[in-house]
Amino acid sequence: MLTRAWLCAAALLLAGCATTRLPDPAQAALARAGLPADSLGFVLQPLDGSRPALTRRAGDAMAPASTMKLVTAIVALDRLGIAHRGRTELLAAVPPLNGVIDGPLFLRGGADPDLDWPALWWLLRQLRESGVREIRGGLLVDRTLFNPARLDIGAPPFDEAPAFAYNVIPDALQLNGSLLDVELRATDTGVVARSLPALAGLGIDAGAMTLSARPCKDWDEDWRPAELTAAGDARRLTLHGAFPCGCRRLEALQLVDRQWLATHAVRQFWAELGGTMGAGDAEGAAPADAVVLASHRGRPLAEVLRGVMKGSDNALARLVYLQLGAQAARPGEPTLAAAGRSVRAWFAAHGLDDRGLVLDNGSGLSRSERISPAQLAGLLRASQAGGQAPELLAALPVAGLDGTLSRRLKDGPAAGQARLKTGTLRDAVGLAGFVPDAAGRTWLFVALLNHPDAAAKGRPVLDALVNWVAAQR
Repeated sequence: MLTRAWLCAAALLLAGCATTRLPDPAQAALARAGLPADSLGFVLQPLDGSRPALTRRAGDAMAPASTMKLVTAIVALDRLGIAHRGRTELLAAVPPLNGVIDGPLFLRGGADPDLDWPALWWLLRQLRESGVREIRGGLLVDRTLFNPARLDIGAPPFDEAPAFAYNVIPDALQLNGSLLDVELRATDTGVVARSLPALAGLGIDAGAMTLSARPCKDWDEDWRPAELTAAGDARRLTLHGAFPCGCRRLEALQLVDRQWLATHAVRQFWAELGGTMGAGDAEGAAPADAVVLASHRGRPLAEVLRGVMKGSDNALARLVYLQLGAQAARPGEPTLAAAGRSVRAWFAAHGLDDRGLVLDNGSGLSRSERISPAQLAGLLRASQAGGQAPELLAALPVAGLDGTLSRRLKDGPAAGQARLKTGTLRDAVGLAGFVPDAAGRTWLFVALLNHPDAAAKGRPVLDALVNWVAAQR
């Protein structure tokens, strides 16, 4: 049920009691950046409603970039709960007999965000130490928690860097984030590369890469798309571009099809544990009455959201959004559609208007997602009236201290105080969250800036607005 304070504050905003004055520091920052005033939309108001809201373009649907993760996080905390966990399972159609699984081993993904290489090894070790030594069938990977099971297949790349982790479109298995760990190392004569773990059947050739004079931290500036070739079941990666002299990096990259990666990792780990496995790997659904032989649970949602929010992890945000859809889905309904329906139902239950709201994948890594500053402000206000308010606050980056704000707002009055979700696309930047002022009041803060030069020039404008709020008395 909505609180009286929330209703009164919302009524103030909707009734037009807000003012549209642009604070002087933000106006000056816009002028220095050469950005027009109408590129900026915001809602600023003490949570207690003690001052009228300061707004501009409050009702306009704008590109939110990663501030859209607030929608996913807040709705998920309420609908899934802070203790919700993803789960990975190993199953068989019938119980093993005398150490033998007479059929395939099923690896069922349950949106486990922590299924990395050590977790997969531990799952298989559990199975091996239970006495199983032989799997007569192959491996069947079950990703059917989501519909369709592979949203990545046929999806156009978001940008020109599909190999990088932020571009991963997750599925219900999400083994190692669907990424291959690659070590790149500069030598006196060129570049060498290897995968970790080293997988049989996978070769990596970095001979075409050249050396550059860039700093090691900028290693990815000269990365060029890799080529993947297949010869039967073997795969060969040819790397291109340049790599800094004297540099060594271990990076997780999306270079190999995730089904190939999963089946080869399972087979290799199982063989190293002394087990044998028959031929015939596939994707599909485990039988409804399959027997669970071993399992792994991911961290609770409240902990996962720290990575989503502080690190602005797109793949994790998308995974949580899909979990919302999986919880709400009707038979045969696409998971993304069900997630959008769940979010809109949450908006309606909290008295928020969803007109103009455009949902895509829940992460903000989207050219189509839209939300208005007023909708984001209403979402944030409603979050603070619920029982999960402390969990959201703990997940947000702290100005000047951690996450995506570790290098911003370090010296002004907001440093160490404001908790804000950042957002950056080429043509959109945003900040949204909570800013304490000099009198101890906590303000709702939402600011979105949409412009072709937003990423290059817009952040100082938003930071000036944050520090203006933090200095109010």
